Amino acid sequence: MGTVTGTTLLIYALIAVIALVILIAKFKLNPFITLVVVSVLLGFASGMPMGDIVKSFEAGVGGTLGHIALVIGLGTMLGKMMAESGGAERVALTLIDFFGEKNVHWAMVTIAFIVGLPVFFEVGFVLLVPIAFNVAKRTGTSMVLVGIPMVAGLSVVHGLIPPHPAALLAVSAYGADMGRTIMYALIVGIPTAAIAGPMFARLMDRYVDLPAINPLAEQLTEEAKEKHELPSFGITVFTILLPVILMLIGSWADLFTTPKTFANDFLKWIGNSVMALLIGTLVSFFTFGKARGFNRETILKFTNECVAPTAIITLVVGAGGGFGRVLRDSGISNAIVDVATSAHVSVLVLGWLVAVMIRIATGSATVAMTTAAGIVAPIAASIPGTRPELLVLTTGAGSLILSHVNDAGFWLVKEYFNMTVAQTFKTWSVAETLISVVALLLTLGLATIV
Repeated sequence: MGTVTGTTLLIYALIAVIALVILIAKFKLNPFITLVVVSVLLGFASGMPMGDIVKSFEAGVGGTLGHIALVIGLGTMLGKMMAESGGAERVALTLIDFFGEKNVHWAMVTIAFIVGLPVFFEVGFVLLVPIAFNVAKRTGTSMVLVGIPMVAGLSVVHGLIPPHPAALLAVSAYGADMGRTIMYALIVGIPTAAIAGPMFARLMDRYVDLPAINPLAEQLTEEAKEKHELPSFGITVFTILLPVILMLIGSWADLFTTPKTFANDFLKWIGNSVMALLIGTLVSFFTFGKARGFNRETILKFTNECVAPTAIITLVVGAGGGFGRVLRDSGISNAIVDVATSAHVSVLVLGWLVAVMIRIATGSATVAMTTAAGIVAPIAASIPGTRPELLVLTTGAGSLILSHVNDAGFWLVKEYFNMTVAQTFKTWSVAETLISVVALLLTLGLATIV
């Protein structure tokens, strides 16, 4: 913990964030190097012991990449197989046929809402991004119009709807009823996703011009070779949803089997996001590979090719995690939470406020939701008439606000969609803030009825 306290810490944090944005956006410095340098300087300024600064940064990088590097690697391989076999093209064509070319932004938010239910944001992102690239290419639309509804749909389910892990934790912390929480979350989540996704994307599409060439899109939208027919829609959807189904089975393992038995442990093991993606990727080698006439050498070539463009993304995402950890270890996160808890407001708004502060400080929606639930639960328990289900929603809404340079999601969106930092703020950061505010207002509205 640093020796500097209170307001000074908050000022340093603000300066650090502004410095990051200016150095990357204006001076075009490498985001990875910039994040490392600013994190170290922030550690010094906040009075952290010298020996702890690098350790703290390394721990943040390790903690973030331990999960995300595996997810990005496996998800990109699965995406590459889907692209090369023509599976992503098949899904894109089917969605375009069903929704019509003018409504592809509604198609993307719908599929993201469904796929996102059991999976972490990053997992849903790497599973769906090849389909988004293909839809954009087929319809000649921008990744703003196709990609922002996709990430908005994923984000809403990530923050609001159980059985998503963070929402599940908040349900148990507040002692909320699961069924009622899901019902309220859908009432609030569907209009929120519609406003922050397709409606907002349609507006921003006029103002944000992306480069014509996107190196990652080139990798993930290979035309299916003439001699191979496109895989069927059924096979493609089965392969992409297999990790999602396995994760659902894992999260519901206690309903099917007795806890602590081999069967229960096994279901949870295959339902772990890394195992589920590994199984899905291995299955794709058959459904998208061998079954489509590709030999082992070709499949190896595909999997090797697709990992190279993700290297810098993985580094930048890790560095964002390191920056978030320095914010926590220097005491800045606590200073932000103190500001939120000292504001005398209704418990529903307090849940939102505390989550907002932690989210802005740490960059992690999951950390924000789980930590805020821990802080607000005892306060809520002492206030009669609090609706715990609605408190889950306001806390979840707060955990999604203003994704910026210390959030892994920010860098994923920036790098995959080939945006500048400024464009990412205008689209993704504003969409996240819209989700947070709209969900809060809808939940407060719901509180007056139920």
